[in-house]
Amino acid sequence: MLEKEEIKHIATLARIGLKEKEIEKYQKELSQVLDYFKKLENLDTEKTEPIVHITGMHSVLRDDKAEECGKETEKMILKNAPEEKDGYFKVKSVF
Repeated sequence: MLEKEEIKHIATLARIGLKEKEIEKYQKELSQVLDYFKKLENLDTEKTEPIVHITGMHSVLRDDKAEECGKETEKMILKNAPEEKDGYFKVKSVF
């Protein structure tokens, strides 16, 4: 079973405050979760094929690649910009 100090440390890392009752509750619950993982470690998975995607579906979207649009198209796009500088949209600084 996890110690109270371990639960307090985990809560600090997660930036959550815990009351004494909650520490005891999580001490039991997190210990049960970790015990379950220990059981899973003992399973024989030697003959089990890894699953990449549970449904077997593949992406139907196109590859995300940059495409050249040509100078005329660039000029038309830049006409919509409130401000333009050296062929780029000019925006106000954020910081």
